[in-house]
Amino acid sequence: MELEVLKYEIEQGVATVYLNRPPHNPLNWQSFKELSMLMDQLDRDSRVRAVIITGSGDRSFAAGADIKEMMNLTEMEILQNNEISRGAFEKMERLSKPIIAAVNGLALGGGAELALACDLIICSERTKFGFPEINLGIIPGGGGTQRFQRLVGQKAAKEILYFGEIFSGERAYELGFVNKVVPADHLVAEAKEWAVKLAGKSSMAMKMMKKAVNAGANTDLDTALDIEMACFGNTFASSDRKEGMQAFVEKRKAIFK
Repeated sequence: MELEVLKYEIEQGVATVYLNRPPHNPLNWQSFKELSMLMDQLDRDSRVRAVIITGSGDRSFAAGADIKEMMNLTEMEILQNNEISRGAFEKMERLSKPIIAAVNGLALGGGAELALACDLIICSERTKFGFPEINLGIIPGGGGTQRFQRLVGQKAAKEILYFGEIFSGERAYELGFVNKVVPADHLVAEAKEWAVKLAGKSSMAMKMMKKAVNAGANTDLDTALDIEMACFGNTFASSDRKEGMQAFVEKRKAIFK
């Protein structure tokens, strides 16, 4: 697949995807089209067992949507294009492999929403997050009002969304938005260390774990427990379960297939 605004590499079972419109990597509709297609490709690629998404350069993960591209669109056109970004984010959430956002520099608006669609987020000490859409006379349109409040709680989300102010990586960590804050020069290495560890897990168990957590979060407890039971049953029927338990009994490292 030929890519114009993304690039990626595969090493040690990890696909590292770069948003490639430096220096600030603004997200345009081509970004979302390529992201959507790439998620399909990586899901099918048996070499890939974990994914990292990061920004090219050290100034920005993605400093928001491409406002110059958006500003002259009609209401109908923006809603049609918004289906593209929504579809890309939903494919990320449904991807059978874990995704780590390695957030370098600015992650504003659509950039913050992109990080929200990932399973885990590691950011640098220099990272700045924000949902500044209110200052442009609009609101987040890529899941910011919904995924963010589910993650940090409604009161904290309202404060950040209503004021549209920028906040630090440390504040994001305190809110439970990010998993870890690291020095800027350690960011990609830390993300790759996590991704390689995840790539060593059972791909079937990881797929079922992600499905159980994500699907269960959006329903009532009884239904969520039914989802968990079904996913657990699928893992128990797999060859990886047999290998994992046999390795435990034999006190050796499991080799999952």
